[in-house]
Amino acid sequence: MDTESDYIPSGGVTSPGGFLAGAVSAGVKYSPGKRLDLGILYSTKICNAAGVFTTNKVKAAPVLLSRERLEKGKASAVVMNSGCANACTGRQGKADAVEMAELAAKHIGVKKENVLVASTGVIGTMLPMERIRTALPKVVLSPKGGHDLARAIMTTDRVPKEAAVKADGFTIGGMMKGAGMIHPDMATMLCFLTTDAAVDVDFLRRSLNKAVTVSFNMISVDGDNSTNDTVVIMANGAAGGKTIAQSGAKARVFQQALNKVCIYLAREAVRDGEGATKLIEVKVSGALNLRDARLAARTIVSSSLVKTAVCGSDPNWGRVLAAAGRSGAALEEAKTELFIGDTRMMKKGAAVDFDKKAMIKYLDGKEVYINLNLHLGKAEATAWGCDLTEEYVKINAEYTT
Repeated sequence: MDTESDYIPSGGVTSPGGFLAGAVSAGVKYSPGKRLDLGILYSTKICNAAGVFTTNKVKAAPVLLSRERLEKGKASAVVMNSGCANACTGRQGKADAVEMAELAAKHIGVKKENVLVASTGVIGTMLPMERIRTALPKVVLSPKGGHDLARAIMTTDRVPKEAAVKADGFTIGGMMKGAGMIHPDMATMLCFLTTDAAVDVDFLRRSLNKAVTVSFNMISVDGDNSTNDTVVIMANGAAGGKTIAQSGAKARVFQQALNKVCIYLAREAVRDGEGATKLIEVKVSGALNLRDARLAARTIVSSSLVKTAVCGSDPNWGRVLAAAGRSGAALEEAKTELFIGDTRMMKKGAAVDFDKKAMIKYLDGKEVYINLNLHLGKAEATAWGCDLTEEYVKINAEYTT
C-alpha cells in the first residue's frame, strides 16, 4: 500500500485541491473566545458525496438532516460544532440544524440543500442559536484552515486527528474527533474525508463503506456508540483526470489510499481514548471466515477485562481467550495459539511457560500487540482499542458537572 500512496507531512482535510476550512469560538458550551467550537469545511466545486451514520436508534438532528441530503449524492460544505450534540432535542433541534445549514450556505454562497451539518457534545441540550448566528459569519475560510477546524470539533480529545495521502495524481485528506463513546457500528464519532479525485458517486459510496468496515468499525474505547456518529466523504474532481469508477484502473489505488487514511485516523482515535495510556492492537488469524475474524478481534479489543489487564500490565492472557470464546466466532480450544508481542502464551489450547517479568515490562509499553491464531481457516482481521483506566471513569463521571 505504501508504494502507491504517501503520507503528506502535516496533511489534513484541506490538503486536497479546492477545499477550504475555518473555525471560530462561538461559545457553544463555554464562554465565547475560550475555545474554537464552530466551523465550516467547504469545496470550491460541488462534490459527489457519501456518508455513513450511526445505527443507534436515537439519532441526532444533524444526522437525520445530513443523511437525507446525501441521498442525492451531492454536497458543497459541512458546518459543524462541538459542545452540543443537538440530540434528543425534538422539532426545535431539527429546525436549528436546518438553520445552521442556511447560515453557512448564505455565508459561503452555495445552495442550502448542499450543506451538511454535524454536531458533537452533550446530549439533550439545545444549541445556543443566538451565539451561532453571531459567530458563523465570522468564519474565515482558507487552505490552511483545516487545522483549526480539526481542533474546533474536539470534545474530550487531547489532540486533533488529521491525515492526508497522495496517490496516483490525487490526494485524500481527513480529520476526525473521538475519544469516548466509541464502539462504532457502521460509522464512528465525527470524521470528514476529502479528495480532489473525480469519483463516481456509486463507487464513492461503496468505497467509503469498505474503508469504514476495516477501520472505524474495528475500534473500541468503551463499548458505547453515539447518537451522532458520522463519516462523510466529499470528492470535487479538482485534480482532473478520468472519473474513478468500480471498473476503472484507479479504483484499487483509490480504495487502498482511502483505507490508509481511515485506518490511521481510527488508530489515533483509540490511542487518544479517554484516560488511555496504551494502544492495543488485536489480530485474529486462521479464522473460518472474515465475519468470525472480525467478530473475535472486536470482542477481544472491547473486553473490559482485557483492557484493565493491559492497563495494569497484568499478563492475564486467559482473558483474551475468554473474550474470543464468547465472541460467537468458531473456535476450537485445542487448535488455538496466542501471542502477546513476540511471546507465545498458548499453543494447541495449552499454556506455555513464559518469562513473567519480561512480559510485564512489555505490557508497560505504549503499544500492546495481541495475536490469536484460531487455526481453522485463512481469514484474518485486525481491531484496535485502548486500556481502561481510572481516568476514564473520572472523565465520564464528571462530564456535565
